[in-house]
Amino acid sequence: MSCEQSYPFPQVFLVDEGRGPHQSEQAPKLIPCWSFPPAQERRRRRGCMGVSPSLAMIVLMLFLLVFAALGFEAYQIMDLQKKVKEAGKAETSTESEFSAPLKQIGDYEPGPNGKDEDIRTAAHVIGRVEKGEFPKTLRWEPKTGQAFTSGAVAYRAEDGALQVNETGLYYVYSRVELIFKNCNPTSVFEHSVLVRREGQPSSLKLMEAHRAGFCRQQAAHSWTTESYLGSAQRLKKNDSVFVHLSHPRELSHSHHANFFGLYKI
Repeated sequence: MSCEQSYPFPQVFLVDEGRGPHQSEQAPKLIPCWSFPPAQERRRRRGCMGVSPSLAMIVLMLFLLVFAALGFEAYQIMDLQKKVKEAGKAETSTESEFSAPLKQIGDYEPGPNGKDEDIRTAAHVIGRVEKGEFPKTLRWEPKTGQAFTSGAVAYRAEDGALQVNETGLYYVYSRVELIFKNCNPTSVFEHSVLVRREGQPSSLKLMEAHRAGFCRQQAAHSWTTESYLGSAQRLKKNDSVFVHLSHPRELSHSHHANFFGLYKI
């Protein structure tokens, strides 16, 4: 039987039992020894469930780091959601501010009975495409597209005039666009605005434009040109204002390129 030498041997004493004279006997050959179970020491060194304390501490630190990272990500997500909600509220408030009706300078407000107390005297008529006859006194569309008449002015379909029913200062304007299919250097046209007034034997010319030299040097080529007239005019009640054009056949078919109107200043 082997034993570890690191443990001290115990002392052995022989005791006489009174059997007579002392006889020396040979000491026993068995040498007692004490040792601790090595398995228990290994268990103590390994710790709980066979895992060393240092390894358990490392695993615990890793778990703490993972939970800390998850908590930080959750905080960032919550903060981002909060910012998105605040931005949505700010955008909604901005849209409501812009969509709210604003009072503009010069706009009229309806009266207490819901009727317009301040109807502006104005008219704007647009070009009409002629198919048969082409009168030099132009005719217009009074209700198509952006065309309108309001207040103390009316459109006369029989002669294409705007009749004012109130004396005052008016701004009168007119624009025409012409397309000359066989344009040459000698091509010319006249564009004028006139008024028929009670007590006057003939029409009075308010504005006039005489255009020439607008074509290329080469003959027999199409060419587009335009003329605009506009000025402030003092008109009387029952005056009829109309537009005269020397070449109505060359008038373009664009409604918005040809127009005529007036409004009270």
